[in-house]
Parts: sequence; C-alpha cells; structure tokens
Amino acid sequence: MCVESDGCEIEGCSSSDEVRTLSGSMSPGLKSNPDLHPCRPGQKFRAALLKCRSPAAAAGILSFGNVLNYMDRYTVAGVVLDIQRNYDVSDSRIGLLQTVFICSFMVAAPIFGYLGDRFNRKVILSCGILFWSIVTLLSSFISKEYFWLFVLSRGLVGIGESSYSSISPTIIGDLFTSNTRTMMLSVFYLAIPLGSGLGYILGSSAKEAAGDWHWALRVSPVLGITASVLILLLVPDPKRGSADQLGGRIRSRTSWLCDMKALAKNRSYVFSSLASAAVSFATGAFGIWIPGYLFRARVVQKTAEACTKEICSSTDSMVFGAITCVTGLLGVVIGALTTRLCRQKTERADPLVCAVSMLGSAIFICLIFVVAKKSIIGAYVCIFIGETLLFLNWAITADILMFVVIPTRRATAVAFQSFTSHLLGDAGSPYLIGLISDALQQKYTTSALWRFLSLGYALMLCPFIIVLGGMFFLATALYFLDDKDKAELKMLQSCCSHQFVLTKTFTSLSCSYVHIFPPSNPSRS
Repeated sequence: MCVESDGCEIEGCSSSDEVRTLSGSMSPGLKSNPDLHPCRPGQKFRAALLKCRSPAAAAGILSFGNVLNYMDRYTVAGVVLDIQRNYDVSDSRIGLLQTVFICSFMVAAPIFGYLGDRFNRKVILSCGILFWSIVTLLSSFISKEYFWLFVLSRGLVGIGESSYSSISPTIIGDLFTSNTRTMMLSVFYLAIPLGSGLGYILGSSAKEAAGDWHWALRVSPVLGITASVLILLLVPDPKRGSADQLGGRIRSRTSWLCDMKALAKNRSYVFSSLASAAVSFATGAFGIWIPGYLFRARVVQKTAEACTKEICSSTDSMVFGAITCVTGLLGVVIGALTTRLCRQKTERADPLVCAVSMLGSAIFICLIFVVAKKSIIGAYVCIFIGETLLFLNWAITADILMFVVIPTRRATAVAFQSFTSHLLGDAGSPYLIGLISDALQQKYTTSALWRFLSLGYALMLCPFIIVLGGMFFLATALYFLDDKDKAELKMLQSCCSHQFVLTKTFTSLSCSYVHIFPPSNPSRS
C-alpha cells in the first residue's frame, strides 16, 4: 500500500515493508488506517507517471525525440530533386536550404546551452519540438513563387532543433555514469543516422504515396507533437551532476563568460570540437548531394532518365536512406564495443578509436567517386563501409565531452561544440559543394556527363576534411587524461564547502570532514 502526500491511499502500489512516497523518499510501511481515503483520479494518474519515470524510459524517449530531430532534417534531402524542379533553382540555391538551417541552428545553440544549465531542461525540450513541428507543417503549404519563404522556414526549424540537440545529451549524462552512460549515449546518437535514413525513406515514401512531394513534410510533425507530450510527462530533469553523486552539492555556479574561458582552455574539448566539425562537413555535404550524385551517375550509365516529370525518381534517396540506417546502427554499436574493449588496454581509447575510424573512412569515401561512373553497386559498397567508419565516433565524442567537462558546464559545452562544428562544418559545406559544382558546369559545355563529374569533383573535398578531423582526434588523445583529471578535481573542489577540505591520498582524491572551529567543550574533543 502506498500513501499520497495528502493522505490518500493508492491501491496495489507496493507490498513491501518500505513505502516510496511520490517525492521519492522512503518511509516505514503503513498499516491500514480508517482516516485514509481513496486517491482521486488525478492523483492516481500522477502516481502512475512517477512509476514510468525511470532513467531507461527517459533515455528511450529522448532517443526517440532525436530520431525525429534528424528525420525532420533529412526529409527535405529525400525530396531535394522535386524541390529543385518545383522552385526551378540551381545547385547552389538548393544547398542554401541546408546552410540557412544550420546557420540558425548554430546561432541558437549557445543561447539554449546557457538556458539549459540554468532552467528546467525538459520544458525547453518540449517547447522546442513543438515549435519545429508546427513550422515544418506550415512550410508544406508554401507555393512555388515564394522560395525565399521556404528557405526562411528551414531557418526557423533550425532554431527549434537547436534546443533539443544542445540540452538532451546533458540529461542522459546526469542519469547514468561510466559504461552505462556510454551505452545510453550510443543509443541516443544512434538516432542521428537512423533518423537521417528514415528521413530519406519517409520523404520518398510519402511523396510516392500521395503523388505530391509536399506530403513529405506533413508526417513527421505529428510524431513531433507526440514526442513533445511524452517528454513533458515522463522525462525527469535531474540535478546537474546527480549521476556523479554530486547533485545538490556543486555549490559554485560560474558566469557564462567564465564557463567559456574554461572551455577555451580545455584542449581535449577544443580539439574534439574541431574533429566534430570535420565530421559535420562531410555528413552535411553527403546528406544533401549523394542521392543526387548517384542519380546523375545512373543517367550517365543510361539506366535512368533526367528528372523532367512531376515526380522525380526516389530510388537513390531510399537506398541511401536504408544504407544510412544500417551503417548508423553498425557504426554506433561497433564504436561503443570497440571503445569499451580498448579501455582495458589504454585510457586514451576514446579519442584513438575516433581517429583511426576517421582515417579509414576517408579511404573508402574517396573510392566512391572513382567507381560511381562505372558501377552504382560498387559506389554503394564504398558508401556502406565509409559511413560505418565515420559513424563510429558520434557517441564517443559526446562521451569525451562528459569526461573532460564538469556537470554545470555540460549544456554550454554541448551547445558551443554544436555551434563550432556547424560553423566550420555543415553550415557551409552543402552550399560550398553546390557553388563549386555550378562553377565547373559554367566553365565547360553542360551535359549529363559533365553535370555528374562536376558534382563529383566538388564532393572530393570531403575526404581531405575527414583526414584533418582524424588529426584533431589524435591531438585530443595527447591531452585527454590531463583534462579528465582536471575535471574530476574541479568537481571535488566544488562539492567541498566551508566545512570540508580537499585531501589527497596515494590512490584517489576525496573530501574529508574537518572542524573549522574548536569544540566549545574541551572534554568532548
């Protein structure tokens, strides 16, 4: 039997001698009392909600929201040929859609990072999902005369999605620790390739079913509104540092400027952020251009016709989406298992696994542009291997941040890492690739072959950026252990108030109690 705070009895809650109240505290078992009265329906509903608020359920809901986050983002990429035909715009202007989205995303990220370290995080997440879902739905009704308004709507969606990407990983970081946190973050970041792939599939399938590409933008908003309600009802907002057993004891809260100075001095954080920018550059360019590149390859091979119909072929978008889903699953799982295994050999396993996977990915991504002209199947094989290696580092990068940044700065750190990775990465890569492609097409006589080659030459920039990212992960490995120790020391110093002092033993750092004032009765000393 459980008892609510106002004295009502909740039937069937517990049969043990201990009773868990709705506040989470434990009290002795209570015998039946005639003064108790049955709970009202609202109180029973509240009790049922509290039962469902487990850390695992919260991580699952946040991961579902992240799937929708990236599904919404790449639904547009799944129908990019139809959008280009409908609005009659060039490659560079189509690339501008993703660039405007990412620019608004990265500008809003530091703002939401600041808010996420200081206010209720689940309310911010819920409102953010609701906002981007409504804007996406409304954008599906924009007519072909207003391409600029469609571009603006993508910018507004970027603001909404920024709130989610900046804050949600920090909640998981405060619910779990150690290998469990790595596993949960792996599940959360698995949503990036899974959601991206589903975005292509959803966009293509909805377009085919309805005979109109606008319907591709009318499915994910319904799921987004559902996720918004689930987060508001079932996801807790744990105290910062609670998983590190410091919740409520980290007393010092520094200003935003102080946080930024500390992050700028954190070399592991800086180098891993630059490496993330390299990943974002490649994934942003691939997400927009690879399906179109493969379609142009099939036109060159005369296995497809140029897009002149009302609805363009969506075969490549669906295949690329399916490959992205599978490689995302493999990449994140292999990355988590490999890191866990390598930690037994070296404490620098996290950045080293990321570095090796990125350098290997660059080789196979280069091969895509070599074999695509002759064999679409060969190109898909190279994409499969290259994406799997590239996706290895997503969850590991987030775990690196959790190790080297203290809990009260994590939302700010995630947000600023998102800002820099997008600023130097996918904010410009789709537009830059489209711009290079347009310039090459204007230089020579336009033909189906040259349209294919010009886009391929532009995309060849990506493997070189990936190699640069691998170098940044190697630099992260040099400073990782020092920065991790500094973060642990800072957390211990923060939890020690005036009646504690920091002592150091041969094996660990711990807080020990000391008397600040002498006892009033010497006989008791």
